[in-house]
Amino acid sequence: MKLKQIPKTDLDYIELYAEKLRENPKFFKQQKELIESQLKSSSALTKKRFSKKDFKDKVRIHLKKIKVFS
Repeated sequence: MKLKQIPKTDLDYIELYAEKLRENPKFFKQQKELIESQLKSSSALTKKRFSKKDFKDKVRIHLKKIKVFS
């Protein structure tokens, strides 16, 4: 892959990534499958770790502890 210009900022990388996704539908499908797989495994992991009772509250407490959000 030959680049017209070397990406310098995060936005440059995002634009390059979006262009490549538009150019190649197979790449888009592959990325979509990867993201869906990650969502499934993440969901399964949290469901195993936290009981169904008060699930959302327990997950929020955990995320605050690891400083994902305040």
